[in-house]
Amino acid sequence: MILYHGSNMPINEIDLEKCRPYKDFGKGFYLTTFNEQAVTMAKRVSKLFGGTPYITSFEFDYNCLKSLSVKKFDAPTTDWAMFVLNNRNRNFSNISDKMCNHDNKYDIVIGAIANDDISLLFRSFERGLIDIERLTKEMEYKKLTNQYSFHTQKAIAYLKRVGDEKYG
Repeated sequence: MILYHGSNMPINEIDLEKCRPYKDFGKGFYLTTFNEQAVTMAKRVSKLFGGTPYITSFEFDYNCLKSLSVKKFDAPTTDWAMFVLNNRNRNFSNISDKMCNHDNKYDIVIGAIANDDISLLFRSFERGLIDIERLTKEMEYKKLTNQYSFHTQKAIAYLKRVGDEKYG
């Protein structure tokens, strides 16, 4: 399968130390199966940090998941929402909890992206304006895309860079 990463430069080598913490699935290298989503991210990152939008493509053998610690969310469920909220929370301290990945207990996490629409729902939940059941119900009506996050060198080793494309 081909996965795409959008950035403000081509990615020749993946350095997990350069990845930002407190993302949806924890600190890691994020990719998607949707080229258009990667293009959107590349444009956003370039606008924020300068540079030129690039999409770097990677080949990934999905069969390797059997040899890795993987957390997969097939849909945006209550568990998915709590996992994302916990990973984004800088004050979440129960690192050994299976509902977070601050300690990179999962080599790869796969699931929906908490986009801007979802982030608004998350803020409503965190402020106590809606409960977890309402949050989960509202997510059913949102158009979601996917993300594959790689958190360990063991997982990164299964990515083979196949090229990059400049946008803009």
